[in-house]
Amino acid sequence: MKNFEKAVARRGTNSLKWDSVAQDVLPLWVADMDFQTVPEVTAGLTELAKGGVFGYTLNSSQLFQAVIDWQANQHQLKLEKDSIVFIEGVVPAISVALQAFTEPGDAVLINTPVYPPFARTVKLNQRRLIENDLEEINGHFEINFTKLEAQLKDEAVKLYVFCSPHNPGGRVWTAEELEKIGSLCQKYQVKLVSDEIHQDFALFGNQHHPFLTIKPDYQDFSIILGSATKTFNIAGTKNAYAIIPNQDLREKFKNVQLKNNQHEVSSFGQVATELAYQNGETWLAGLKAKIEENIELVTAFTEENLPKVKAMKPEGTYLIWLDFSAYGLDDKALEKKMLREAKVYLNSGISFGQGGSGHLRMNLATSTELVKEALTRIAKVF
Repeated sequence: MKNFEKAVARRGTNSLKWDSVAQDVLPLWVADMDFQTVPEVTAGLTELAKGGVFGYTLNSSQLFQAVIDWQANQHQLKLEKDSIVFIEGVVPAISVALQAFTEPGDAVLINTPVYPPFARTVKLNQRRLIENDLEEINGHFEINFTKLEAQLKDEAVKLYVFCSPHNPGGRVWTAEELEKIGSLCQKYQVKLVSDEIHQDFALFGNQHHPFLTIKPDYQDFSIILGSATKTFNIAGTKNAYAIIPNQDLREKFKNVQLKNNQHEVSSFGQVATELAYQNGETWLAGLKAKIEENIELVTAFTEENLPKVKAMKPEGTYLIWLDFSAYGLDDKALEKKMLREAKVYLNSGISFGQGGSGHLRMNLATSTELVKEALTRIAKVF
């Protein structure tokens, strides 16, 4: 894990994570890492830059094959080249899917709390937002399937935007849970978009199941959104992909993508994705070990030093969901106390939906040294 012992110094690099906060604040918020990416990625991007020409590029056969091989080897998902549609990012892909598969005023369901752009994108596209509240049971989030079925039926839901693994709770959904979701979508003719950008971060022996692997006929109504960017800390290179085996769904998606002029991907994103998938397996194993170490540190530290804080131990992702509600602070007061007194910047839980009130999200993809410093600051204040 030697590559992950020290965080890269990022202040003064126009880093959103570091340079949008004061110098004395420790930022453990937005989901990017403080680690250098796979060395082969850096070398490949350096060679591309040396060429000095940055024109339009095609998606190479090697890029497609890298995605196909990674999904097959890491997640037992067998793909055809034609099913892969490259796009700038997962969030833009959600917008395209909303426009392709629903009309203004249609009901779109999400589980909350969840990654804030889900709700934002639904609302900005003038769709009707339906929130299915997750329930905390045995220290992790679970879906109330009785309530889910009632909402799918009663609200005439057209599209379900699903987060797998779950952000911010870190749930790695079981195959049985995914089969229940698929069965309900079939029953009520709901299309499903599964955001699986954290798929490579199943931790502590948990296994991620791509939605398309659950049952063959689920391909008729669902698409997967994925990317190497979260896994390998290359989000700035801008490249993601939609996996859409069903030809009719794929053509509708691509037509809206073209309508919005979102059919081109950065050449740097193409190269970075290809090289990361080809060379990143060992690097990723080291990273996951570091993340597991940081998670264990946070859960042990809060139990001993912050007993009023409930840390939801994630099964996946490099994010941890912290419940500060026992302090009785409203959300603005909680954020203010954390930022101005503890000098630690975390994501506000309320931004993930009403179920996030009283919570904060911490990013653990940084050095153990910085995690310890953040916890020490928090303990002094709380």
